[in-house]
Amino acid sequence: MGGVRLEAITWDRLGDLIAERLLELKPADGSPWPRIAFDGAPAARPGDLAERVAEALRPRGRSALVVGTEGYLRPASLRFEYGRQDVETYYDGWFDTGALWREVFGPLEPGGDGRVLPDLLDPVTDRATRTPYVQLPPGAMLLLHGPLLLHHWFPFDLTVHVRLSPAALRRRTPQDEHWTLPAYERYETETAPGDTADVLVRADDPRRPAWNG
Repeated sequence: MGGVRLEAITWDRLGDLIAERLLELKPADGSPWPRIAFDGAPAARPGDLAERVAEALRPRGRSALVVGTEGYLRPASLRFEYGRQDVETYYDGWFDTGALWREVFGPLEPGGDGRVLPDLLDPVTDRATRTPYVQLPPGAMLLLHGPLLLHHWFPFDLTVHVRLSPAALRRRTPQDEHWTLPAYERYETETAPGDTADVLVRADDPRRPAWNG
């Protein structure tokens, strides 16, 4: 992180520039559906950036489906099996990665049918949603956002990491969620998302982002 040079930018301009980059993106495995990660802690609001990029893609003639991993939580009985503040579970067992593979990534593999389920579980009611499947035409993009995405080996074609410094992450995370902070410390150590992501966005000041261009 120390050697990465970042440039100040506005959120609107950032959305436009990422959208322009995605227009040229060709999946390495031959899939007709590019898959893009918007990785970041909830306090970094990676979903907001994913929505901006989706909006920027539309006038450029490309459709995109924005999916949040909060719609793929595991049931509460499994998330809270070891208590409501178990860091290990949050890091490795909070999200239903098997369902994400089955309902999101599998249909977008080469030869897949492009039929994606946007969400599976309502995080408020802890019940299955009734959201219908979405048929993605060839060339449409998956914009998946959520925390800790880059250590699951998902087949992303481009990764964006929205980073907060440890101080900013603590400041912007609600007090009752501070128990999750050690998971992000571990993520930095084991995955180094700021170094491994294709696009790095620093969002310590939510009004003045910067990126690595």
